[in-house]
Amino acid sequence: MLMLAATLASAQETVKGLVKDHIGQSLPGATVVQKGTSKYAVTDPDGTFEIAAGKEFPFTLQINLTGYEQQDVEVYELSTAPIDVVLKTANVLDQVVVIGYGTQKKGDLTGSVSSISTGDLKGVPISSLDRALQGRAAGVQVTQSSGQPGSSVSIKIRGGNSINGANEPLYVIDGFPVYNNNSYADAGVTNGPTINALSTLNPSDIESIDILKDASATAIYGSRGANGVVIITTKKGKQGKNVITYDGYYGVQKVLNRLSLLNAQQWALLKNDAMADSKKAPAFSQTEIDSLGRPGVGTDWQDEAFRQASIQNHSLSFSGGDEKTRFALSGNYFKQNGILHNTDFERYSFRINIDRDMTKRFKIGFNFTGSKSSAQVAPENVVPNLLQMPPTMPVYDPTSANGFTLRSIYDTPLANPIATLFLQVNETHIFRGFGNAYGEYQIADGLKAKVSLGTDILLNKQNRYLPSTLQEGSGLNGQGIVGNKNTIGWLNENTLSYNKAFSEDHALDAVVGITQQASTTENTIARGATFVSDDFSYHNLGGGTTFQNASSNYFKWTLLSYLGRVNYTFRSKYNLTLTARADGSSRLGKDKKWGFFPSAAFSWNLGREDFMRNVQEISNLKFRVSGGVTGNQEIAPYTSLAQEAYYSYLFGRKLVAGYAPNGIANPNLGWEQTAQYDAGIDLGLFKNRVNVTLDAYYKKTTDLLLDVPLPYTSGYPNAFQNYGSVENKGIELSINTVNSEGALGWTTDFVFSTNRNKVLSLGPGVSSVISGVSIAQVGYPLGSFLVLKTNGIFQSGDDIANLPKFNANDKAGSQRYVDVSGANGTPDGTITQAYDRVIVGNAQPRFIFGLTNNFSYKNFDLNVLLQGQSGNKVYNANQANLELGTGYINGSTTMLDRWTPTNPSNVIHRAIENPAVTVSDRYIENGSYLRLKNLSLGYSLPASITGKLGISQLRFYVTAQNWVTWTKYTGYDPEVSRNEQATLTQGVDNGVYPASKTFLGGLTLTF
Repeated sequence: MLMLAATLASAQETVKGLVKDHIGQSLPGATVVQKGTSKYAVTDPDGTFEIAAGKEFPFTLQINLTGYEQQDVEVYELSTAPIDVVLKTANVLDQVVVIGYGTQKKGDLTGSVSSISTGDLKGVPISSLDRALQGRAAGVQVTQSSGQPGSSVSIKIRGGNSINGANEPLYVIDGFPVYNNNSYADAGVTNGPTINALSTLNPSDIESIDILKDASATAIYGSRGANGVVIITTKKGKQGKNVITYDGYYGVQKVLNRLSLLNAQQWALLKNDAMADSKKAPAFSQTEIDSLGRPGVGTDWQDEAFRQASIQNHSLSFSGGDEKTRFALSGNYFKQNGILHNTDFERYSFRINIDRDMTKRFKIGFNFTGSKSSAQVAPENVVPNLLQMPPTMPVYDPTSANGFTLRSIYDTPLANPIATLFLQVNETHIFRGFGNAYGEYQIADGLKAKVSLGTDILLNKQNRYLPSTLQEGSGLNGQGIVGNKNTIGWLNENTLSYNKAFSEDHALDAVVGITQQASTTENTIARGATFVSDDFSYHNLGGGTTFQNASSNYFKWTLLSYLGRVNYTFRSKYNLTLTARADGSSRLGKDKKWGFFPSAAFSWNLGREDFMRNVQEISNLKFRVSGGVTGNQEIAPYTSLAQEAYYSYLFGRKLVAGYAPNGIANPNLGWEQTAQYDAGIDLGLFKNRVNVTLDAYYKKTTDLLLDVPLPYTSGYPNAFQNYGSVENKGIELSINTVNSEGALGWTTDFVFSTNRNKVLSLGPGVSSVISGVSIAQVGYPLGSFLVLKTNGIFQSGDDIANLPKFNANDKAGSQRYVDVSGANGTPDGTITQAYDRVIVGNAQPRFIFGLTNNFSYKNFDLNVLLQGQSGNKVYNANQANLELGTGYINGSTTMLDRWTPTNPSNVIHRAIENPAVTVSDRYIENGSYLRLKNLSLGYSLPASITGKLGISQLRFYVTAQNWVTWTKYTGYDPEVSRNEQATLTQGVDNGVYPASKTFLGGLTLTF
């Protein structure tokens, strides 16, 4: 107990104070209670408090804050000087984390759970909460699949389990489970990157993020937990003074880097070389080539397409409460302009949280988020077109109807990408209403019943219009498409929980429940073409004179679940967790709808044993083991049923309509199941100044939900079956250190993880599944690349006639490939796609890591995040196209070193009019990188100034994001995946919208 002596110096009977942590940072939100009374206060954002005395001296103040030890302060008399209170960080084992359907102290935790400090996210420019996970939690791989503002990201926790099923984690937002299926935010109209359904939520509303990784932690979610669970808790009001906070920033973005492409003169020479190789007359005379070499001649299409774009965010929140009611209300405006012209994202959102104690036993709560977001999406082919458009083509044509050049006049009719960006309508509008209400009643001491009802409403509208003056719309004389996709889901959960310590030796925490969830989706698309005028855009589809089919569909899925979990603790040393959940899903076959998912885990707090008490260096030590089974049901509804489709037939001279089967039923289509085993150590050293968490895990996913090709005799191309298995195994390491305390505060968080993925089986008689350049093959990781191996360039002195060739007309200057095999299993003297392709690398990193350093000095704070990965490969399809050397499209500057009789390059082939890309290992590049992900510097005005201004806190900050990237990858960005959330075809860079670097300034103001 801290003893304070003071002298009477104020007529007002109030006590003032300042609450800080061990490194001198003020602590907002701490509760100050006058012991033995109902009087309390809550510290302001600058850590100050003021509480009425209201009791004879002396009395005791109790100061509490989650994550810190309680501090008792004895107050003898009033004083003008504020009381300085320093809270010590609580024992790591006493800190509380959120788990499925409850909370638990870390000391009692048996599963593998990572928690992310949302304080590190202040001023970080992110459009969706899932982007906040990158580099901050071990075992969590976050890949930005597109730089399109508001677009989706790919997240894998402990590797990908499924080939055709889902691999994304389950998000639980204030108790409401949400699978981030971005297809619900896609009505099937826009062309380009999918907008992320989670971008409809405001990241500023997040209070805490807890990531459940092993089976013990995730099994409570059964069929939803195979890919991990991310629990999001939003900010709630606290008892005490009302708080108003504004946080806003404004910044600029620019493309990470630009590709080195041929200028107009260089391209003209390449074009002439390619035509000469085909014995054609040159396309450009020497006079024209000379003129193209003048400064400013030719078009730099990257300069025309990219811009310096703005980003801004404004959040305003109100929170507070009294003894019975707590509330939090927030509003947000976010606008991110794309670094490509006319590709923007805008969001308006609000959120309200209310909790009310109706009686001592009964309380209710309600939370709701409403948002409206809009995105102008970059059309699919814009990036490839701006890279491939010949630099001799002008952007503008004053004689055309729209002022733009229509397309390339050369052999490949590429659409003018600048005209596409400015004139094509390609937009998505999303309204999302997301809410949950609950009632909780305390039946007896430790026994509570809770009923909750929630809904998730996602209304999506997409518009697209291709004017007749654009290359894309000229063939139809204008085309308009409008689509609506509305998804309405609801959830009811009914749980009974019991939490009680029977003595110093025994404690029990149990929960049982029944949940039911359903979702319906309706999708409608209308089309029109051949318009008299483009003036009406997509607003008058009936004005199109060419008939185009409309379409509509409807689907529904339901899930019924029974769950239970028991946590038993003996003497705060030995902890046992048993979990079980049974799920019944409408998506699966009629004979396999139900799945049962159990788990068990045990932990031993060795650091609390008597024989460890004298080991001063060890603050805590805990061992954990767990095992269990989780499931995956994320396939399209009705997949197990025999479906019918509309077909038109010609009877005589009359067109008639009818229906016919287009899929085969599979009543035995069941659950994809993942068995996972985990062993972990939690270690605290030197009074918890160093905390280490180490986990090793093994996962095996069986009965894959695999889309299997069927024999032609069946009459159907493919069907979903439970075939195959995949394994993931790896190690995770987290190290948190307090490096310096006092005037200079310095803490470090380091996360490191490695995962090894391997396909174990693909079903009877199947050894591989190929999709483009990607292959899933037994014995290899998912995301492997299947390519020809290059073997230099044919030279003039080679005996080409007797060497293996890919094309019969290969000659000096042609690319050579390795003759790996033939039909008989041995090299046959020819190069073929069927026998000579080999697996060269894969898209999965050997390890991923993140390093966060937080510094504080007086009123300054600095946050530095380095993030990266190593060992993964990327197939650079952009470069493969730019090294065709055809003269049909633009080329990379690597073509300047192409083979010629006077430059016998052994790396770059000759110019040749062959427009087909040959997939080879030349375009398999190292995707490893280290990135300065975030650098944020802040300054808070001292309390002596803010007090005079009548405010609680004023903090200014500047932030740089993605500012420096160290990599050998030659494309825009090594963090790339053309196919968003796909597992089989990951790591392909083919016209992906480039990422950006951002610099911004902002402020946080609190009253």
